[in-house]
Amino acid sequence: MQVAQCSIKANTEKCTCTYEPCSRKGKCCECITFHRQYGELPGCLFPPEIERTYDRSIERFVACQRES
Repeated sequence: MQVAQCSIKANTEKCTCTYEPCSRKGKCCECITFHRQYGELPGCLFPPEIERTYDRSIERFVACQRES
């Protein structure tokens, strides 16, 4: 089984997270793991106006999906 290689540079360029001191920028696996342990989703799954509120809850994600 071949393991996919993570392109941190490409991921960082596409990352929409506005939390600038984040040490996980571009490291999607670490980001997902971090947010999952708090019952959250990564900011990149939210529209920009919601991402900026830092409400990364699953409930907020579901509400966003219902609104669209």
